[in-house]
Amino acid sequence: MTQTTGKVVGVNGNLVAVEVEGQVALNEVGYVIHEDKRLKSEIIRVRGKRVEMQVFEMTRGVGIGDPVEFTGELLAVELGPGLLGKVYDGLQNPLPELAEQAGFFLERGVYLDALDRETTWSFTPVAKKGDTVTRGDTLATVPEGIFEHNIMVPFDLHGSYTVEKIADAGDYRITDAIATLKDEQGHEHELTMRFEWPVKRAIDVYAERLKPADPMVTKVRIIDTFIPVSLGGTYCIPGPFGAGKTVLQQITSRNAEVDIVIIAACGERAGEVVETLKEFPELIDPKTGRTLMERTVIICNTSSMPVASREASVYTAVTIAEYYRQMGLNVLLLADSTSRWAQAMREMSGRLEEIPGEEAFPAYLESVIAGFYERAGKVRLKNGQIGSVTIGGTVSPAGGNFEEPVTQATLKVVGAFHGLSRERSDARKYPSIHPLESWSKYPTIVHPRKAAYARDLLFRGNEVGQMMKVVGEEGTSTEDFIEYMKSEFLDAVYLQQNAFDPVDAAVSTERQVHIFDLLFDLLASEIKIDGKDEVRQYFNALRQRFLDYNSAEWDSDEFKKLEKEIREMIDEKRGEYELNAQELLQEINE
Repeated sequence: MTQTTGKVVGVNGNLVAVEVEGQVALNEVGYVIHEDKRLKSEIIRVRGKRVEMQVFEMTRGVGIGDPVEFTGELLAVELGPGLLGKVYDGLQNPLPELAEQAGFFLERGVYLDALDRETTWSFTPVAKKGDTVTRGDTLATVPEGIFEHNIMVPFDLHGSYTVEKIADAGDYRITDAIATLKDEQGHEHELTMRFEWPVKRAIDVYAERLKPADPMVTKVRIIDTFIPVSLGGTYCIPGPFGAGKTVLQQITSRNAEVDIVIIAACGERAGEVVETLKEFPELIDPKTGRTLMERTVIICNTSSMPVASREASVYTAVTIAEYYRQMGLNVLLLADSTSRWAQAMREMSGRLEEIPGEEAFPAYLESVIAGFYERAGKVRLKNGQIGSVTIGGTVSPAGGNFEEPVTQATLKVVGAFHGLSRERSDARKYPSIHPLESWSKYPTIVHPRKAAYARDLLFRGNEVGQMMKVVGEEGTSTEDFIEYMKSEFLDAVYLQQNAFDPVDAAVSTERQVHIFDLLFDLLASEIKIDGKDEVRQYFNALRQRFLDYNSAEWDSDEFKKLEKEIREMIDEKRGEYELNAQELLQEINE
């Protein structure tokens, strides 16, 4: 603790004005002392000797004259072994332990250690006495679940250090001294397995930042094929209430080919958060056959919690994600929902009496959202390993209006847009990602020219469908009707997936590429059928056979049998490739 103190001179909801006696800094943590409670706060504006602080607790009862103590430290998280499998609030308080201490109703001013001080870890030294190390270098490893957790030189130790002492292999607690380093001035630094890092400062301990190019396979066909995401990339999932944002996030977190999943539930309703907390320990990880929670961290702040802590929760989550990236792991951060976080910013901006922007959001909304998503990325570490943080944020625009400020600010910075559609969710077409409105800047897992051809077919089929609503089916040519049926067939058998089917719920890359090539032969060929009724009967029969094919185990006898039948049905009616498809295949072969 520093000697800087102050006293409250104004209270406006979660915003407290303080007259300061001493030096303070922006984002410094202070405690408003009310009766026997110490309420954690963060400085968000400094004006001479007067500062404004956002309080992460309810301010009921706080009055003018209450004392304030400043820590001299920025808002930070505790990093070290033991984070995986934990459920924290935005200030990194472990919620199960907090509930055990406080009961059903959380008390104000109660802050617990983020990492267990009593658990022992099997310590294996990597560095040796006399080695020269810099920040981020690995001193030792401890097993954490299925991973080797690197015990690193704290990221705030700049310069070169000599290892004076390193503990022998054995079991240690995170507070035990495990190494002593000497800096270039001869000062010694005693290290433990834990250290802190400010949440609003990106961890920049790497050699090179790389372009996100490798796909993050989600095993959701519409995403991987048409609107892909890359490891180290960013994407957003805007959609109206009930369109399936949370379900899509849970499917992604379970099946995405990443090492660690971090979920930041910032400002969601308590019911949805409770559902997440109940379901995740019961979900089986396809990689390990054990509970998914073993490689998951959940940061949750419900809509009934103080609004200021929503901002802390997203930064806490991304800092933990960057920490595990430093171990050469691929981390997926799912923020649900960034709209609630933006609403908290709007409330605090209003209390600060700042000039409002569009829809009363702060004028700096875009830069703050951009700063958050820019912390995603793929990096080459100093030891040559590659790590990544992929950020996917859901947006909850009022009434499903994608033109509102939070959605638009997000679209300016993300690399992929997975727009959920009320129309598709009402039609029970899941995932309800709109294939025509959504887009991605990242490479697909199939041949990009073939994916573009199929996407173009969806647009053409939609145009015919809209025309048929006006002139009717009888006013449509057979050729146009076949285009329409092809697009509907692609939608039904490829874009939609059955999340309750053990096979169809998660589709491997190999299977997706194989099925898409089979589909392409049908989509790119002329269909030799006369009469709309015959066309409809043909595609309906083929669709039913394809749905059975989607549910068959990969490369099983049933799979091969159904594929043979489907190929026979396709070959029976298909003619030559269409002219533009012939040109496309010729370019691909060349």
